Amino acid sequence: MGIIRAAVHINGIVQGVGFRPFLHRCAERYSLAGWARNTVDGVELALEGEEDALRACLAALPAAAPRAALIESMDWDILPAEGLSGFHIAASDPGGVRSTLISPDIAICPDCKRELFTPSDRRFRYPFINCTNCGPRFTIIRALPYDRPATTMAPFQMCPKCAAEYADIRDRRYHAQPNCCPACGPQLRFYDADGQALPGDALKSAVSCLTHGGILAVKGLGGIHLACRIDDPALIDTLRARKKRDEKPFAVMCASVEAARRLCGVSAEESAMLESPAHPIVLLTKKDPDAYPALSRTRELGVMLPYTPLHCLLLSDGPDALVMTSANLSDLPILSDNAEALRALKGIADGFLLHDRAIETRCDDSLLRVLEGRPYFIRRSRGYAPAPLVLKEAQPSLLACGAEQKASFCLTRARHAFLSQHIGDLKNFETLSFYERQIAHFEALFDLRPETLVCDLHPDYLSTRYAEERSARDSLPLLRVQHHHAHMASCMAENGLSGDLIGLIWDGTGFGPDGSTWGGELLCGGYTRFERRGSLLPIPLPGGDRAVKEPWRIGTALLLSARLDPAERYGAEAERVRTLLSLGLNCPQSSGMGRLFDGAASILGLCDHASYEGQGAVLLEAAAIDSPRALPLAWIDDGGLRRFDWRPMIRALYSDKTAGVPTGELAAAFMNTLIVMAGELCVSARKATGLDRVVLSGGSFQNLYLMQRLPEHLKKLGFGVWHHSRVSANDSGLSLGQSAIAAHGGEIYVPCSTSETDEDRRQ
Repeated sequence: MGIIRAAVHINGIVQGVGFRPFLHRCAERYSLAGWARNTVDGVELALEGEEDALRACLAALPAAAPRAALIESMDWDILPAEGLSGFHIAASDPGGVRSTLISPDIAICPDCKRELFTPSDRRFRYPFINCTNCGPRFTIIRALPYDRPATTMAPFQMCPKCAAEYADIRDRRYHAQPNCCPACGPQLRFYDADGQALPGDALKSAVSCLTHGGILAVKGLGGIHLACRIDDPALIDTLRARKKRDEKPFAVMCASVEAARRLCGVSAEESAMLESPAHPIVLLTKKDPDAYPALSRTRELGVMLPYTPLHCLLLSDGPDALVMTSANLSDLPILSDNAEALRALKGIADGFLLHDRAIETRCDDSLLRVLEGRPYFIRRSRGYAPAPLVLKEAQPSLLACGAEQKASFCLTRARHAFLSQHIGDLKNFETLSFYERQIAHFEALFDLRPETLVCDLHPDYLSTRYAEERSARDSLPLLRVQHHHAHMASCMAENGLSGDLIGLIWDGTGFGPDGSTWGGELLCGGYTRFERRGSLLPIPLPGGDRAVKEPWRIGTALLLSARLDPAERYGAEAERVRTLLSLGLNCPQSSGMGRLFDGAASILGLCDHASYEGQGAVLLEAAAIDSPRALPLAWIDDGGLRRFDWRPMIRALYSDKTAGVPTGELAAAFMNTLIVMAGELCVSARKATGLDRVVLSGGSFQNLYLMQRLPEHLKKLGFGVWHHSRVSANDSGLSLGQSAIAAHGGEIYVPCSTSETDEDRRQ
């Protein structure tokens, strides 16, 4: 067949995952000569040799690639031979438009973990052991191509032994950019509560802090955590008081799946997710639903496994389960800088275990449940970002700015949608600054230049204001997309759906085109347009935003609207709400499903004051037992808009509560009623439109009671049903939908006063 040469170009996640060493080994296996190098859009490869061997090598590459790699495209040209000899890794090519992909941070691999605990290994107990199959990636990269000088490992020059591994094709650390050892790599230091560095073994001091009941600040991959023992409720209460985190559940890091099983039931699918390269926090069901109330008042615990060698050492030497929560003050981004942590956490942490490898990009832990064997995200962050979603169709270059709560942004190019890691709620200058810096970082990292900006319709979101200011500054077109339409489009885009369908969108708050607050909606349409065909009877919110933090106000309003006397449940406070409602003072109306959950949770005595967003809904889900009971349904025709009239349901709920029906049965009955309601609403929409596909999106669908029952109920009614599995159903996934609507030329709005009509608002 003769000697030929192949010029190969490979796109995908092919940098920082041992891809060039893999190519080197493949070339040796097939007796081929050539070279490989990183480029700004992937890897360039030259292969030369016998034609049969060369073609066999090309055919074998995709299936044999490293586990953290993702080959999205591989193209080659067959050319005349040039007389190449040997195989080498060539210098990276920094020119051109950067379009390569970056691997997320990867948990410690089994090989490195084995070496970590092998006394004869030169990296025995070294907290920064890594190889091409694991370790930091996204959080240390400053620029592409992904080479050591462009990372926060640049200050650490490899010692001769590490340099020899780096250059050895047969070594697992061949061209591993963060490669290091105790002689040349980052080091730990322990600081006391006053921020004074202490001499001696830093890890030993940290373990002592933990075992003696201290709260430890420990620096990880994407930020700093606060850790303490889980077997001391008073200690956990102290952590809550210091961190000002009253009731929101804490995550737990367990040394192994076996340690997690002592606390929770762990299915095979959940075990696989815990041990996956991402090592996310997985919500697991407690073995005893009443156990560990200081950690979580629900039946679930958020559990993760140690994903850095430092975590492995902490949980090996100390307790095998620790509270591991982000080190940040309420509503602020996770801390990542040593000096900042020593200053901000003074009075909170009793000790600090820090190191001198800088964190370039903050990245919170990902949080998910397992639904139908797949991840069901609550927070998509470390281990997943910045890996893009591959879209069904190419999109123009857009920046979608997301919403206000659980903020994220989405940058698109061709068939890639780059969703940011979890940013947080844009309520303060610090989080907004982090949001703006991350947009700039993503644009520089991936060489993205958005041609259009997209934002939410709500005029007061800080993400909207950012978009407005940047639009004016950079002379970029700005498109505004309705909140719930974006939720629907997000679920469509991640599932590769097109055409018209039914969107069942349940969340807390979203600005409607009519100027009112939406939240429990049935929309019919697709990317280009939508029609609102179903909703809830609006719910009064006495005190406005204050009602969200004080659900007793909503519970009182629901009872009064249902013509019930709330005095027995709420006492004299009920009269204040009655007065507000009668005078119409600061009582906006909302069709938010989240607000209905808040009110029902309060009526059932589960949550009168919320210390975190969605607490009432979380506790209501946690209280529910498996029961077929349902409550009465009623409907109102509001000018062609079919509204669920919740008043008969509330009357029955309150009557049963006062009659002594168990709370768990009533919590289930409330949600069962919503499931039946959703089915009737979808059937009504199908009769009117002929549509028989349904997507489920919005924060209320983070509720697993609903998600384990509603899809099956709709399927029995003859619907095709899709939900999220790659982005979150809550507002952090909304930016993907914004970009999809804008890319398809969808229905866009311009700002207006609430007195204007839908037609006035539309462009």
